[in-house]
Amino acid sequence: MRSYGLLLRWNLLRLRGMLPLLLVLQTLLSVGVVIGFSFLLPDADQTTGFYLSTGALTLGLITVGMVAAPQLVAQAKLTGIFDYQRSMPVPRLAMLAADATVWVALALPGLAAALGVAVLRFDLDLRISWLAAPAMLLVAICSVAIGYAVAYAAKPEVAGAISQLIFFVALMFAPINFPADRLPHWLAETHDWLPFASMAQAIRETLQVPAAGISIAPFAMLTAWCVVGLAITYRVMTHRP
Repeated sequence: MRSYGLLLRWNLLRLRGMLPLLLVLQTLLSVGVVIGFSFLLPDADQTTGFYLSTGALTLGLITVGMVAAPQLVAQAKLTGIFDYQRSMPVPRLAMLAADATVWVALALPGLAAALGVAVLRFDLDLRISWLAAPAMLLVAICSVAIGYAVAYAAKPEVAGAISQLIFFVALMFAPINFPADRLPHWLAETHDWLPFASMAQAIRETLQVPAAGISIAPFAMLTAWCVVGLAITYRVMTHRP
């Protein structure tokens, strides 16, 4: 815990010049998805508005964990900070926890802003479950775990390209802002094994609990992806070249 506290402070000091900008950009992106898509669908009903709203929350978390975080890790590799971190005499789990804390906290204001704008814009009638906060936390941690696995395992140039591809797929070809039945059958089945649909479903069902109850499947899928991502990251961090 002492190492975690010191590493968290070190991360905040190291990123103090960039965190305000990232905070503003992530908040604008989350709110912008809600407002921007409402312009494309001016006559959207409550169901469509709800998909767009929960999709904005999901995309905001994906942006922080799978785009911004990997790009900063790639930069750390190029500047030598990555090698310096691996040489620190601290537990690797404490280092991962400190990094994840920064990125999860960075996403929270955007989530709150996007949800508030969505409720006002689409006049949503939410039935929020107590699992909403754990669901968003799990989605955030899963995003960071996958993003770090990509950034730590790949070369900086490759990691940057993959992070952009992930965001493009999530925005355009994942059932986040729309139901999965609008996709071709083969693509919808592919998303049964990818984390994007589970992320959106976990957030969607905990903000408006369906009559059949909240499904455990997306939580199990996200937990599995989270474990795999953290395992890859931990393996790279402890590997001695």
